[in-house]
Amino acid sequence: MSDQIALPEIKLVRHARATRLRLRVEPTQIRLTAPIYCTQKQIEKFINESHEWLVETWTKQQAQYSAKNQELPQHLQLFNLEQPLNVIYQTQKQSFILDESNLQLYISNRHPEEYLKAFVITYAKNHLVKFLETTSHEIGLNYKQCAVRQPKTRWGSCTQKHDIMLNSGLVLFSKEIVRYVCVHELAHTKHFDHSTKFWNLVQSFDSNYLMHRKLLKTTAMPYWWF
Repeated sequence: MSDQIALPEIKLVRHARATRLRLRVEPTQIRLTAPIYCTQKQIEKFINESHEWLVETWTKQQAQYSAKNQELPQHLQLFNLEQPLNVIYQTQKQSFILDESNLQLYISNRHPEEYLKAFVITYAKNHLVKFLETTSHEIGLNYKQCAVRQPKTRWGSCTQKHDIMLNSGLVLFSKEIVRYVCVHELAHTKHFDHSTKFWNLVQSFDSNYLMHRKLLKTTAMPYWWF
């Protein structure tokens, strides 16, 4: 991969709960989350070591984030539906109307991008919590509460009290990837770190977790999500 490809300025975010350096490539920016105690030298070393991956991932993101991808979708595939929803943009009072039995999603054409995202958030709050509960029973790892939010840099998190947060955008991925995130966060109820024991536990419940993790990192979210 050519080093002549220009990367955008990396946005540095220091987070009190961050335990390691984490890069996230989005269609319009690159974010680096760093622990508060991390030095500038450590940050620069990490970025330099990640340069090849950054160039490759940014290039893929830009290819996907083309004019074509900025068209409003006519179909919307959600993680727990076998068939995609047909999306219809029309004049209506409600922001969105879901006719799940007929696989039809009606979006108001007043602010379609905004209302499409609002639908996804609402759908996620109704379905991700239930899916986490099902996965918890399936693998025998318990948690306390689940919240569905829209963080910028995380697909999920687990606190020391075993409260789990899931990113609402997950419903736009496959069920296998959503399950991986649930397994990942549930595994933190046993190992509150990313040690070898933690990853071994994740692998015991998801043998393809490396592939799922990579897809989660490299798949671009649609433009209307940002």
